[in-house]
Amino acid sequence: MKQAFTTRAGRALAFTKLGFGSASLGNMHRKFTEEECDATIARAWARGVRYVDTAPLYGLGLAEMRVGRAFGKHPRGDYLVSTKVGRILEPCAPGEENGDIYVDTPQVRYFYDYSYDGVMRSYEASLKRLALDSIDILLVHDVDAPSHGNRAASEARIRELMDTGGWRALDELRAGGAVQAIGIGVNEWEPCARMLELADPDLFLLAGRYTLLEQRPIDTLFPQCVAKGVGIILGGPYNSGVLAGGATFNYDKVPPTVAERVRQLENVCLSHDVSLKQAALHFVAAHPLVVSVIPGSASAQEIDDNADLLAKPTPAALWEDLKVQGLIHTAAPVPA
Repeated sequence: MKQAFTTRAGRALAFTKLGFGSASLGNMHRKFTEEECDATIARAWARGVRYVDTAPLYGLGLAEMRVGRAFGKHPRGDYLVSTKVGRILEPCAPGEENGDIYVDTPQVRYFYDYSYDGVMRSYEASLKRLALDSIDILLVHDVDAPSHGNRAASEARIRELMDTGGWRALDELRAGGAVQAIGIGVNEWEPCARMLELADPDLFLLAGRYTLLEQRPIDTLFPQCVAKGVGIILGGPYNSGVLAGGATFNYDKVPPTVAERVRQLENVCLSHDVSLKQAALHFVAAHPLVVSVIPGSASAQEIDDNADLLAKPTPAALWEDLKVQGLIHTAAPVPA
């Protein structure tokens, strides 16, 4: 089932509620074979997924190449692709690669560049790696405090984007029809709110900041998005793993306070015969601003798990109990 979203320019984009986040296919934490990657993407397609997100950062170009090869087998009008700008990849000496959590990457390193030329270079390089004739959605990657160290550094990157022509480059690509929508992809809501003050984005990819554990955007960002017609692509619905039985929260060790809240959430879910993972997925998908949810999937089995969980109904009493016990925001939209 697809969900329609209309951009500021009146262009209609058809998202599937379950999308595919391709970060894992950039060899996140371990090497994936080409056959494994093809099988994962093939399963996503078979389960009806028609929106995929990628980025130059993911495996230093690996994920883009793998996504383009697999999705490129299908008619171009049948799916949506988003990728990101803000990092330029360049060849480097052995050992100078800076893929961080990505292993066995191409012999390249990235540097940040949010200028007009940087955005155009990144866009053109992504087209080549994807081997596609177009990119539907272009997002500015990681103009946030977690990526750059603090709020002041985040603001400096946003100012770089606006003052050196990076956003102008995106706007030109959108106006000319080279891309259908533009926005930013970040791990906190504050840069999104800042971009609503400075520019005219169509979409935000917000990772990990609207989940069963966190709902601050309900009182901050989301009302502004509603007023300006901006949609949300929801990444990180499991807060990097803790809401799906994993051992990490925001890609780090789970703090005791978070672990206790997860325990409380899970107890309520289990009392209604619903897994915490299922509740986490349904909760974020229920918000009317969310055009697609993109859990990171590293295998065909994980694709099946997410698709199956999203297809299963959740009882209304579950959401009532979570609100009564103060575990989710009282104003949070919940599944019908």
